[in-house]
Amino acid sequence: MEYIAHVKQDEHGNWEVPHDLLEHLKQVASQAAEYADAFDNSDWARIAGLWHDLGKYKPSFQNYIRTVSGYMLEANKEGGAGRVDHSIVGAIYAKQRYGLGGENFAKVLGYLIAGHHAGLPDYDHTGGVGGALSMRWRENPHLEEALESNIPDEILLMDLPESMPCKLEPNPEAATLLEENLHLWIRMLFSCLVDADFLDTEEYMSPQMTGQRGVASVPMKDLKQKLDIYLKELAGSSHSGEINRIRAAILHQCRIQAQKPPGLFSLTVPTGGGKTLSGMAFALEHALQHGKNRIIVAIPFTSIIEQTAELYRKVFGVDAIIEHHSNMNPDTETNASKLASENWDAPIIVTTNVQLFESLFAARSSACRKLHNIVNSVILLDEAQMLPPQYLQPIISSMRGLVKMFGCTIVLSTATQPVLTGSINLGLEALKGFNPADVVEIIDDPESLTKQLKRVVIKNISEEKSRLSWHEIADAMLDHEQVLTITNSRRDCRELFDLLPQGTIHLSALMCPEHRSRVIKSIKEKLSQGVPLRVVSTQLVEAGVDIDFPVVFRAMAGFDSIAQAAGRCNREGKLDKPGTTYIFRPERDAPPGLLRKGQYAGEEVLQDFPDAATALSPDVFKSYFRIFYGKLNSFDEKSIMTLLGGTRARDFNLQFRTAAGMFRLIDSAEQRSVVVDYEKSIELVRQLETFGPNRRLMRKLQRYSVSIPLPVAQVLAGQGSIRMLKGMDGLFVQNVNKLYSEVYGLNTDGPDLTVQDFMA
Repeated sequence: MEYIAHVKQDEHGNWEVPHDLLEHLKQVASQAAEYADAFDNSDWARIAGLWHDLGKYKPSFQNYIRTVSGYMLEANKEGGAGRVDHSIVGAIYAKQRYGLGGENFAKVLGYLIAGHHAGLPDYDHTGGVGGALSMRWRENPHLEEALESNIPDEILLMDLPESMPCKLEPNPEAATLLEENLHLWIRMLFSCLVDADFLDTEEYMSPQMTGQRGVASVPMKDLKQKLDIYLKELAGSSHSGEINRIRAAILHQCRIQAQKPPGLFSLTVPTGGGKTLSGMAFALEHALQHGKNRIIVAIPFTSIIEQTAELYRKVFGVDAIIEHHSNMNPDTETNASKLASENWDAPIIVTTNVQLFESLFAARSSACRKLHNIVNSVILLDEAQMLPPQYLQPIISSMRGLVKMFGCTIVLSTATQPVLTGSINLGLEALKGFNPADVVEIIDDPESLTKQLKRVVIKNISEEKSRLSWHEIADAMLDHEQVLTITNSRRDCRELFDLLPQGTIHLSALMCPEHRSRVIKSIKEKLSQGVPLRVVSTQLVEAGVDIDFPVVFRAMAGFDSIAQAAGRCNREGKLDKPGTTYIFRPERDAPPGLLRKGQYAGEEVLQDFPDAATALSPDVFKSYFRIFYGKLNSFDEKSIMTLLGGTRARDFNLQFRTAAGMFRLIDSAEQRSVVVDYEKSIELVRQLETFGPNRRLMRKLQRYSVSIPLPVAQVLAGQGSIRMLKGMDGLFVQNVNKLYSEVYGLNTDGPDLTVQDFMA
């Protein structure tokens, strides 16, 4: 009998030679093993590849694929054309082959094989979701049916792996590391399997797509050469001065330290020190010295990503950079880059913390596909202090696993160290950070560097307990020609803005990304022209928005936020004297949660170190983070490590799918997106509702979308201000003319409506 894995017709409707099942299994096994060889576990990946589609040997599946496709209309239709479960068969066979005493080995293969379509399953239903492995692999009739077919012995009688993950020395530290990261090791194997399966299937089904992959690859030595040329030209075109001398010294230290062995590094450089390019110089030097495969730059906000990726494309060209995040502009994507973003098959990846860390805890095959390409890479974590503290324990655990088990080098890049590396010194036993002895600081003397790069004076203009009204802040802003004020909430931002004269600019996340980009571009132009300019913004400008005001006001917040605000002041050091950043206590506290805890911790630091605090020295940040972390209830508030570590890891009873649902750095379940009426967005909506969704169209719509809390979306929908897009559950579109403003963005209160207000 001819056993088919996949079948298709050519462009003329003629049937092509079917994708042979045995050939598919062997090709997937070979490719998966090649991927897993990077972390010394090719035997596990090979056997998972050989067994992943054993269920396709079931006569019912062979009948199904012929019937549904129409390949053989005369196929037996007695069983109907419903879907046939094939993914569990290899998992059941693994359990049978290992037998008593080898159940944990069987569980590993069970997770991989049972999940290669639907995603990694939970082991059991104890608080879990979806089809649990412990129940599914009892479904022996699936295996019995498959074994009725002529499955080759070279598949069934493969030698079984005899050892567990990665070659770690047998000591207590290694045992703890493995217990914490067993889930990550299984995910890495899963990534090898599903990527190999995707690619082999694609090569048969869509060979034209396969031909477009890999065309963007650029050797590391060529990338280093391009960066060297760019930095040389940059130095030649810059005015010589103290800041440029300091930046050159930082760059030199990065290149020297890159020769050190792989591991964990910290790069502590104040804002304006040029760490974006110096960090990349370290990464390229280190990759060449130690044979690293790629460089991954993870950034907390999409606003920083767009700016950083644009700079890297300018340096390296479009072919070397994959920009992978939810707010990606489709006009900058090529066919090759779209394909490469699926599995991060490119030399430089620029992505978000959300994309990186949620992938490390994901269950879906599409999200896990890229993981094996993280192995043996250099990871630059920009603005590392922005990692969400309520997830720090699982994040740090995964970082340890990447460094010690999967050959990664991680660089914690920030102006406000320590945040992770100093957690042990801070006495935070609940947060198991990296041992400071294991961390290499790239900069010789961060304290001295902070003083050298000081371009801002911080002044606290509130008395000990007093608060300043928005009228007082507005009056203070009017004393300056060019001034920025950063508030803690959208409400505060609007209240202050409404007190200022015409011509003041408002910035908040209620403006869609395309709108914000245009406003920020206008701000930069006005600053460069030296014209009067007053801006009121939420904290969205604090990281990655490259603007440079002589004066900044900042509502009281955490010292990491204050440092970021100060980074928008005299950023390039062009003033004859230091710029001024004023801290003030506003009429109301920051919103509840992390922002308010940061504010309170910042106020404590100001009381304890009234003079030193305004210097923003490393010692001040150490005190700040000690106080801030002490206010947190948990570093694993969703109990991710309970689902994936501890007793569950020791018994191999992991809850993959439940943990993936819990690990959400941005809780999209509590947010809804609204496509607003800005520029050409409504025409794009019409295309979506006429022709249906596609990747490019959805990417474009993201540029015109605003995220709002679910309760707000429900109120706006109830009053008719927004409507659900046809066939797009959870995605709304503006429905009335007055809902979006060129000044404020989306009006979350909703306008007073008349019939004439509704959009056609």
